[in-house]
Amino acid sequence: MNILFLVLNKTEYLDDILDTFVEVGVKGATILDSQGMGSAMASADRNAPFFGALRHLMDNSRPYNKTIFTVIEDEKILDEVVQAVKEILGDMKEPGVGLMFTLPIGKVYGMRD
Repeated sequence: MNILFLVLNKTEYLDDILDTFVEVGVKGATILDSQGMGSAMASADRNAPFFGALRHLMDNSRPYNKTIFTVIEDEKILDEVVQAVKEILGDMKEPGVGLMFTLPIGKVYGMRD
């Protein structure tokens, strides 16, 4: 059993990703509004030169993102979800796309079959 986290900077793909989750058998997910550290620091009222440069770099980026997480019991479904998200988002190493990772989990309480 694993938990999959996806920090989605390209929020215009949220519906496509959720549709894919349903298609491959993901039973539910939680979606949080989130903001990256660089964006938060750049938007803060700071006078140091570093923050001015950071603010300049962040001008065209998305200030907010979505963090999606879901518990996936079946390894096959997990692999399908990861592959589908990669196909939707393209090269996740490109700046501003997002970050996806999984973690093994032991016990889950409150999850229905």
